[in-house]
Amino acid sequence: MGLKPCKVQSQGRVVSDVVAKVCRRGQQDRGHVEVVQVCGHGLVQAVSADEGFHEVSDGTGSAAAPADSTSAAPTPTDLAPAVVVATAPAAAPLPGSRTGLRRTGVVKSSPLARKIARELQVDIGAVVGTGPDGRITKRDVEAAHSAEPAVSADIATPSPDTSVPAVHQVSSFGEYEEAALTNIQRLSATRLTESMQQAPHFYVTSAIDVTDLFAFRAQINATLDLGKVSVNDLLVKAVAVALRKDGSINVSFAGDKLLRHKQIHIGVAAATPMGLLVPVIRDADRKSVSEIATESREKATRARDRKLRAEEMSGGTFTISNLGMFGIEQFTAVINSPESAILAVGAAADELRLDNDEVVARRILRVTLSADHRAIDGAVAAQFLATLKELVENPLRIVA
Repeated sequence: MGLKPCKVQSQGRVVSDVVAKVCRRGQQDRGHVEVVQVCGHGLVQAVSADEGFHEVSDGTGSAAAPADSTSAAPTPTDLAPAVVVATAPAAAPLPGSRTGLRRTGVVKSSPLARKIARELQVDIGAVVGTGPDGRITKRDVEAAHSAEPAVSADIATPSPDTSVPAVHQVSSFGEYEEAALTNIQRLSATRLTESMQQAPHFYVTSAIDVTDLFAFRAQINATLDLGKVSVNDLLVKAVAVALRKDGSINVSFAGDKLLRHKQIHIGVAAATPMGLLVPVIRDADRKSVSEIATESREKATRARDRKLRAEEMSGGTFTISNLGMFGIEQFTAVINSPESAILAVGAAADELRLDNDEVVARRILRVTLSADHRAIDGAVAAQFLATLKELVENPLRIVA
């Protein structure tokens, strides 16, 4: 048995490209093949399959008329009886390989194979199955994926010199270039889309007075010999302390239950040339601000150099995304599943506020919490931001 690319003709028209199962009858009769089944288009008795396209019989004694390229599109009644016109024989594919053609009928595959195909971005319709009746298994999907450029063990992205070069195109709206996505960008696109589709997001925003926080940071940096502490480092510590005080946010939705995480691992989103990466600060509530600052700098540097290990970007229970360095005052972020919340941090700006009936200038920072409503209620999210606001506006409580 083997796979042969064919075309189905009915009443002189080509109605579909299919893949037909064929079986040679003997070494002495190479030009005669029997079509067992044409995917979704019925059963044909026998056809002639010499090199090229030929007129063949549909088992009724009549011959197929030549295809007319100017004929109108076929109607449903044109689909029977069908005559198969076979092309030149194709080499039999290896188990788990891709045929280069995509099945148009029902593809038999296991649930695990379909799940892995989605995760690995493999077109399951182009994978050859080795299971019973051609069923596609987990091994077939993994074998097909292994034919693609392998993902580095240090970071899941190809180096720039191995990526597909941009393709210059011209369209009705002008010239443009097609640039292939890196593996990180493809994975991010898939996961962020799934997050927005599966997790019902809602958002709560708080304006926090960070005047004292900036002064506290200046005092800390004046006492440090090596490295400096950033505002984001202080916010990571503040979030970790807030999650320790109330773990209702430090959860993951798992179908019919919630997973309440006992450890607090904070992911810090970092932009790199190959895409968005999220290094994780493990046990952030148990580390000092200076330790968090040192680890954040070191991991951010290795992320840009494509030296971050996969385990250093996994296992987070909460994520912080900060665009304040770009002057963005407020934004909303997409939850990094399977986490249930992410904090979007904007830039601090001077604003006029009343203080004991006097107008004073204060530095105000706006943060927005995106929460998964399946795991977190609105009141719970509001209480968390209130706790965080109290800590940030009284920075000594962050390190106490």
